[in-house]
Amino acid sequence: MSTAVSRIAMVGNPNCGKTALFNRLTGSRQKVANYAGVTVERKSGRMTTVAGREFDVLDLPGAYSLAAASPDEAITASICAGTHASEAAPDVIVCVVDATNLRLHLRFVLEVARLGRPMIVALNMMDAARRRGVEIDSTRLAAELGVPVIETVAVHREGAAALIAHLDGTPPAPPTLRADHDDIHTAARVIMDATVRLTNPGPTLEDRIDAWTLHPVAGPAILAVLMFLIFQAVFSWAVPLMDAIDAGVNLIGGAVASLLPVHSALHSLVTDGIVAGVGGVLVFLPQILILFLFILMLEESGYLPRAAFLLDRLMFKVGLTGRAFIPLLSSFACAIPGIMATRSMADSRDRLATILVAPLMTCSARLPVYTLLIAAFIPHRTVLDLFNLQGIVLFGLYIFGIVGAMAVAFVMKHVRRDSSDHALLMELPAYRMPNPRDIALGLWQRARIFLKRVGGIIFTVTVLLWFLASFPQPPAGATGPAIEYSVVGFIGHYLHYLLAPLGFNWQICVALVPGMAAREVAVSALGTVYSMSGNPAGISHQLGTLIGQQWALGTALSLLAWYVFAPQCISTLAVMRRETNSWRVVIIALVYLFGLAYLASLATYQIAAALGAG
Repeated sequence: MSTAVSRIAMVGNPNCGKTALFNRLTGSRQKVANYAGVTVERKSGRMTTVAGREFDVLDLPGAYSLAAASPDEAITASICAGTHASEAAPDVIVCVVDATNLRLHLRFVLEVARLGRPMIVALNMMDAARRRGVEIDSTRLAAELGVPVIETVAVHREGAAALIAHLDGTPPAPPTLRADHDDIHTAARVIMDATVRLTNPGPTLEDRIDAWTLHPVAGPAILAVLMFLIFQAVFSWAVPLMDAIDAGVNLIGGAVASLLPVHSALHSLVTDGIVAGVGGVLVFLPQILILFLFILMLEESGYLPRAAFLLDRLMFKVGLTGRAFIPLLSSFACAIPGIMATRSMADSRDRLATILVAPLMTCSARLPVYTLLIAAFIPHRTVLDLFNLQGIVLFGLYIFGIVGAMAVAFVMKHVRRDSSDHALLMELPAYRMPNPRDIALGLWQRARIFLKRVGGIIFTVTVLLWFLASFPQPPAGATGPAIEYSVVGFIGHYLHYLLAPLGFNWQICVALVPGMAAREVAVSALGTVYSMSGNPAGISHQLGTLIGQQWALGTALSLLAWYVFAPQCISTLAVMRRETNSWRVVIIALVYLFGLAYLASLATYQIAAALGAG
C-alpha cells in the first residue's frame, strides 16, 4: 500500500490564488486579496480527504524565484529546499500557477522542479483563462514538465476537487526534467509555444478599463473620487446602526445596573466603568466595517495594484516606491500587518523607510476618536446638497495622515542622501468581481478583531482605569469630584503642565496614557473619566454632546492633530522591533512621532486660539 503524503508545501508567485486554494483545501480562513504581498508568513492547516488521509498543509509566502531577494522569499526557499531551521522538508510541493499569466509562472515552476522533490502543478484560475480566450493543453503541459498538472478554480466550491482526488491517490514522484530545459527562460518559451493557444488576441475588457484607470490624468482622478465617496459612506450609512448599538448598550447597562445597590462600588464599576467605557467604543463598529467593506472590494477587484502603479512616481519623489503602497494601505487597517507586509520588499532601505512611516497611516483604531470629535464639533449637514460635511472632514484627516507620511519620507530620503533609482516591477492582476464569501470572511475577521480588543485589552484597561479613578478616596471636606483626588486625577493634573499649551484639559491627559495600549481606549477612558466626574454615562452621543459643550473648538482640532501623528499602540512598536531587530529604530520612531504630534497640536491650538476658537 502507498504511504500517504503527510506534509504539503504550497508555493507560487504572488497573487496566483495560492492562499485561496489553501483555504479551500483546509477550510481555513486566511486573508485573501487580489494583489501581491498578502502572505508574508507561512501558514499551516490540516486537510482530511474522502479516503480519510490527513495532510499538514503549509501556505508559504509568494515568491518569484528561489534565489531569495526579500525576507518572505527566503522563508519559501529554505522550506522548499529542506534547509529551514524549524521546519521539516515537505513530502510534496504543490506549485500553484495563474493560468492567465502562465509565461511568468512557468519560470518559477521549472526552478522548483530542479529541487527534485515530489511535485504537483495546480493550474489555477482556469475559468478566468477561458474567458480571456486562453486555451491550455494541460496534458501536454504535464508531459513537458514531467509532473502532474491539475486544473483548479480556488474560488469555486468544487474548484479543488480534482487536486484533492489526486492527493488521495498514489503519491507523486519527483519531476523528470528534460535535458533541453537547462535554461529556464528558453524552456518556458518552448513550453508556452507547445501548450498554450490564444483564441482572442485583440484588446480585452481589462485593457479598455486600464486605459482609464491607468491614465496619467484620469487615473488619479478616479482614485481620488473613490476614496472621497468611501469616507462619505462611512458617516452616512453608519448612523442607524450606531444608534441601534447605542440603544442596546444603554438598555443592557441600565438593566444590569438596576440589579445592583445604587451607591456601591460595583454599581459604579458597571455604570461609570464598563458601560461608559466599553460601550462607548463598541458603538463605532459599524463605521469600521463599512470602511473595510470598500477596502475589501477594491482588493478583490484587482484595482489596488493599479493604484500603486499610479502613485509610484509620486512616492519615489518623496523617498518611497510603489511597492510601499500595499504595506501602507494595509496600515489603514492596522500598522502591524502593514509593517509585516514590508517583507516582500527587496530593498532594505525602502523597507526601513516604509516601516517608519507606516504608523502615520490612519489605522482603524483612530476611527472611534475621529468620529467622536467630528460628531461633537462638525455640524451634521450637507455641502452642495450632496456631500456629508462630516465625511469631508474625515476624508481630510486621512489625507492629512498621508501627506504627513510623504513629508517624513521626503526628509528621510534627504537625510540618507538616496540617489538610486528603483524601477517598479509589479504584476497587475486580472480584474474580477469581488467574491461574496471572501468579503464576508474579511468583514467577520475585522469584526472579530475589534470585538476581541473590546472584550480584552479595552475591557481590562477600562476596569483598571476605574480602579485608579476610584482610589484613594477624597479627604474629609473635599468639595470637588472624587476622581480629582484619585491616582488618575494626580496623573492627569501632572501631565497637564506639559500638555496645557496644546489646549488639553486634565481629562484628555488621562485618556492619552491608556491610549498607548490601544487607541480606541482613549474614547472609553474619556467616557469613564467624565462619568466619574459627576456627568451622565459617557456613551457615544452622550459623551460627544458633553465634550461639545465643555471643550473649545481649538482643543478638539488640537486633539485630532495629535492623533494624526502620535505613536501607534505598544503592539505596533513591538512588531517594529521584531521586524527590524533594532531598538534604535523603535526609539527613532517614538521620538519623531511624539515630536510631530506635539508640534502639530501646538500649532493647531495656537492658531485656533488666535482666530478666537481656543
